Amino acid sequence: PCTLCRPQLEGLCSFLQLSTCPEHLLVRFCSWLLALTPDLSYTSTAILAEQLFLRRVLSLTQPPSRHLMAALASFCSKYSQPLCQVLVAAVLREPGEGIEQTKLVCELVEECLEPDCVRLMLSQVLEVPLSEKLLPVLQAILGQQVREIPLSPWVLSPELFDLLVLTLCRQAPAFATSLNYAKLVTAVLTMYQSQVS
Repeated sequence: PCTLCRPQLEGLCSFLQLSTCPEHLLVRFCSWLLALTPDLSYTSTAILAEQLFLRRVLSLTQPPSRHLMAALASFCSKYSQPLCQVLVAAVLREPGEGIEQTKLVCELVEECLEPDCVRLMLSQVLEVPLSEKLLPVLQAILGQQVREIPLSPWVLSPELFDLLVLTLCRQAPAFATSLNYAKLVTAVLTMYQSQVS
């Protein structure tokens, strides 16, 4: 698969019915992917992330099965950046509340993603209009960094930190009664008090 072009790989995924295969087989397929050498290209893994997970995650109306979470965790262990670019970006832009999708993204942040990928996710969140469903994702991102570096706050680039603060300030009137927003602002003020004027 690492030498296939996009149409060939998409055709192969369609032939194998990867987007609709039973979830217990999804876990086995992801384990097989991780064993391939050399590693798959970024483009190939982005296509696979889309084919394997996108439809399943966007259609969730109840918590994901343990098989789906195991497959996501397995894929994330080696190919977290393409998964973030494809799956997380789609969830963030999906209209509506997307409660199960938001919970899944928070679980990925807390359990599966490396710090570099969490930084990428933060930049993705800040690119879209802030909504109530995104507040728990931002909270999970900041919370994950506290666990990663318990004695000091996560070092954000000045640009990303400024964007985070600016976004929170601009959106304040829209979240005047939001408990999630209040928790998020408190977390930012606590973690980055020396940088907030």
